[in-house]
Amino acid sequence: MKWRSLSASLARQLQLPDGDIQTVPVHGGDINQAFRLECGVHKYFVKVNRADLLSMFVAEKAGLDAIRRSQTIRVPEVLLTGDEDNYAYIVMENIEFGGQADAGRLATAIAAMHCCFEEQFGFECDNTIGSTPQHNAFNTDWIDFWRQHRLGFQLELAQQNGFDAGLIDAGNRLSENLVKFFETYHPRASLLHGDLWSGNQGADLDGNPVIYDPACYYGDHEADLAMMELFGHPGHNFFNRYSEHFPIDSGYAERRELYNLYHVLNHANLFGGGYAAQAQRMIERLLAL
Repeated sequence: MKWRSLSASLARQLQLPDGDIQTVPVHGGDINQAFRLECGVHKYFVKVNRADLLSMFVAEKAGLDAIRRSQTIRVPEVLLTGDEDNYAYIVMENIEFGGQADAGRLATAIAAMHCCFEEQFGFECDNTIGSTPQHNAFNTDWIDFWRQHRLGFQLELAQQNGFDAGLIDAGNRLSENLVKFFETYHPRASLLHGDLWSGNQGADLDGNPVIYDPACYYGDHEADLAMMELFGHPGHNFFNRYSEHFPIDSGYAERRELYNLYHVLNHANLFGGGYAAQAQRMIERLLAL
């Protein structure tokens, strides 16, 4: 992609001083193209995709703004969203990273974010998990919200994608019996990052925890914790410090599998491969509980 025209337009919108505008490609994402816009001491991080996907960036801004307003953990500040020359874009501050955050500091910050409560489960807008639509219509019933907008939605996609009927049938049986996981546990609607795996977190050069690429909504805080264990583990120090600020219910270990099933099904729908078989095994374990 040629970024010269877009970069010049962004420079005007950002009211950058006259001078050489540099665009430095940034690699690592699977969904968007990205580059760093540089003009002297001014540096910005820009993500670009097709113009018809502008709503994805608008929703990302809504999530980052919500976390930023919570004043609990650092997120990139979003400066612009828009579309031009058949491309949608989001422009945010360029954060220089210094590695992974200290587990204790990260736990304290994440717990504080999760202590930002809403009266209902959901979010102000729909967004995406990866490139999959994620529906967030507000609901006072967490089980119904998870059944409709998380597990049920992924099972519908799996059926459309031609996955094995046994997986779909077992998933639907699980969906009908979610109550058993919440007989003694009644979650509050916490502000969630929504996609909090290790690749979406880090630390700035001062050691402050930073999270980014959210799929925000208000839901059970355990859903974020579970995702942190899906592709790695934040360590026992993280959970010990976290529980000092937000106690973790004894039934978390069972619900962790339920919450991560959503993400594994999403990976199956996006990428195929062995994720469908992994989801099948998870469903069978959950049905056996």
